Amino acid sequence: MVPGPGRRFCGEHGQHEVYFVQDINAGVKDVAEIPENQVTVSSLSKEELENLIIKLKKASNGLELDLKEQVLSHQALEEALSDPKNGESASKHLKQQASILGNMEKLQLLGPGRCFVEFGAGRGKLSHWVDVALQDVENIQFLLVERATTRFKVKEDTVITVDGKHKKSDSIFERLQVDIQHLCLNKVPILEKKRLPVVGIGKHLCGAATDLALRCLVESYATCCNEESEEPAPKRPKNKAEGASNSSNDDDDSKRNKEDFKPVAGIVIALCCHHKCDWTHYVGREFFRSVGLGPVEFHYFQRMSSWATCGMRETITKASTNEESEDHANDTAEHDQTCSKTESGSDALQGLLTVEERKEIGSLCKLLIDHGRIRYLQHRGYRAALQYYTDSSVSLENVLLTAVPEITT
Repeated sequence: MVPGPGRRFCGEHGQHEVYFVQDINAGVKDVAEIPENQVTVSSLSKEELENLIIKLKKASNGLELDLKEQVLSHQALEEALSDPKNGESASKHLKQQASILGNMEKLQLLGPGRCFVEFGAGRGKLSHWVDVALQDVENIQFLLVERATTRFKVKEDTVITVDGKHKKSDSIFERLQVDIQHLCLNKVPILEKKRLPVVGIGKHLCGAATDLALRCLVESYATCCNEESEEPAPKRPKNKAEGASNSSNDDDDSKRNKEDFKPVAGIVIALCCHHKCDWTHYVGREFFRSVGLGPVEFHYFQRMSSWATCGMRETITKASTNEESEDHANDTAEHDQTCSKTESGSDALQGLLTVEERKEIGSLCKLLIDHGRIRYLQHRGYRAALQYYTDSSVSLENVLLTAVPEITT
């Protein structure tokens, strides 16, 4: 195929990369359990809606409803945050990025010998700030995963340019234009060549993309690395006593290194757009079933999750200045557009629920969906948590999911 104007590769290019494995991170689609025709939330009768809310509150009983506030910052963004040229929107994005880095630092994820994988990277701005924070650190790599064509450039000598800003030459950046659903990390050449612990990051990773990213890290990549580490070491000849002794010491060191090595060093993802979640890909299905819920309830809860934020979006959007960049404007528009679609028809519910009641129910729906993700990570050996990483006046989607491997003794 012929590449389009301004494109280096044709649309089929991503499918021919070695790291493209069809549906490797997709969930199992059970056609039998997913009804074909499901009515909209606004079409539900009063009794049906009340029953759904009862199920929601019962399933949420016992969950930690008041998340901890972890609004942090990082010195790497101090200068940018104090720049008077920033418009309101730019400042909000910087505050979020600073807090994400602050939380990464708190979890000791900002260090040498790491590969940072930014999911839904766009122009790689979050990776840019991680790179700035690690300016004196060696042996770091960045993989920027984005299924859409973006305007950030990667030069052949591995020097990256994001928004016209030149990066240090010893940071290795690589852009992967592929849907997360089909990304096999252990087949990415730079990870095949040099097995570094991976840190998965993302800022406002929409809906099902979060579940695909979690499965990509925790199942596809970590499982493959663990299987490789369990392979028996090659036998060595025992000709000399000294050689045997050295071999024994090498084997002990190798064993310790394998035990210490964690394929996924951590996960830090700012969540958003729960209304774009998909039961097929959702990693928390086991949790949902454990509390008596299934795909039907999930369908309605993910739609109702938009109630938590949609009522406030118009006010906040109007409050933003005209100085925001095209990137920020597009980002806001995308979230507002998808939100307005799910909110359509909510007028029919105004006689049944107040605005505050809808907001409370929407928040519960989001919490329940996110708790399923936490359970998924916990069952796979991670210490996972949810926290508010920024104020709601900065972003309505202000929950950060973090996870690091449990320390085993």
